[in-house]
Amino acid sequence: MARKLLVLVLIGMVFWTGCMGQKPVEEKKVKIGLVLATGGLGDKSFNDSCFAGAKKAEKELGIELSYVEPTAIAEYEGHLREYAKSGEYALIISIGFDQADALTTVAKEYPSQNFAIVDMVVDLPNVANFVFRENEGSFLVGAVAAMTTKTNKIGFVGGMDIPLINKFLAGYKAGAKAVNPKIDVMVAFVGGWADPAKAKELALTQYGSGADIIFQAAGRSGLGVIEAAKEKNLFAIGVDSDQRHLAPNNVITSMLKRVDVAVFNVIESVVKGTFKGGIYSLGIKEGGVGAVLENNPGIITDAIKTKIREFEKKVALGEVTVPETP
Repeated sequence: MARKLLVLVLIGMVFWTGCMGQKPVEEKKVKIGLVLATGGLGDKSFNDSCFAGAKKAEKELGIELSYVEPTAIAEYEGHLREYAKSGEYALIISIGFDQADALTTVAKEYPSQNFAIVDMVVDLPNVANFVFRENEGSFLVGAVAAMTTKTNKIGFVGGMDIPLINKFLAGYKAGAKAVNPKIDVMVAFVGGWADPAKAKELALTQYGSGADIIFQAAGRSGLGVIEAAKEKNLFAIGVDSDQRHLAPNNVITSMLKRVDVAVFNVIESVVKGTFKGGIYSLGIKEGGVGAVLENNPGIITDAIKTKIREFEKKVALGEVTVPETP
């Protein structure tokens, strides 16, 4: 009996030692592929905001993030296909309207792969599309500009003369003219997303022509507008994210476009198993766009804040319809 007991004890010790020596099986992380827009990281705006949403998902949801920074539109399709053909990625995200053609091609080739795109619609069942009513957020900052200007002349510098950027311009003009129908709005386009020097030159021309506030919607190029505002000690309006930290005395507000939230939410849907293709339109009502109204003592007054909040409510309720074209 004692001998049998000893044998059982020895067997148990061997089993326990073996178990203790085994490494725990690591849970496989959800892999996400991100193809950024050609402006690249460091724009302090669109790309950086999208990337921030993905990094937040990496930290809070434990996903494994891979990303690429194309420098030309022709590179998009190759990057998307490389991610898709690996079969390893639970979701591949295209950042920017100009990825639509490439994504259409690749998403058709890989119908079981989940994709998402920010700022454009690819009408396929395996693609989640996030578009924003930028005209609504721009309406708010246009109203701020009209209530802040001392010259009754304001400016707009866009990245490219395309429908997307014209939505920003349309809302900006409409908001300004809702406050002052006679206000003069100067308009210029850079012709690209990564040319701050050209944007600065255009801004200096507008400031020289009497504008004292310029709204920039130009990606990395828009940083040149902020530099011009600092140089002339005049005002600029940021875009996509809160850009006041770039020039606290000159950037009086920013038109918020919550692309970071859209990116985080679509990644979260994949992690939770609730991903669904379709079109998701985000405006003031959904909290997708807005205007920064805080931390500008002496510039954004209580009276301005009250008026902007009134406009927000009216747009959200459909009492004010903001145009999409200038």
